[in-house]
Amino acid sequence: MGRPPSYPKELRERAVRMVLETKNEHETEFSAIVSVSRKLGIGSPETLRKWIRRAEIDAGQRPGMTTEESEQIKALKRENAELRRANEILKSASAFFAAELDRPRRY
Repeated sequence: MGRPPSYPKELRERAVRMVLETKNEHETEFSAIVSVSRKLGIGSPETLRKWIRRAEIDAGQRPGMTTEESEQIKALKRENAELRRANEILKSASAFFAAELDRPRRY
């Protein structure tokens, strides 16, 4: 069983907006989440709840790492790994050429 398909950004934004607009009509925020997730065909109310929490963090209404910060960290980790690989290649090349220079030459 693989990962379920990703929902379009527009659907996620619309679902979050709908919950925020209708949560006063429900006893709890989660009942609003369940209602909206059923209306929009979102597989699990928990999925929508996570989208709402992420939107709150991104808007500065809740503590946590924003989506932008998370993406920056991922990009820096990828760059760091790439630089480490390049550094290892340069070290190997340097050792190879140093060994070549140390070998006695036959004329």
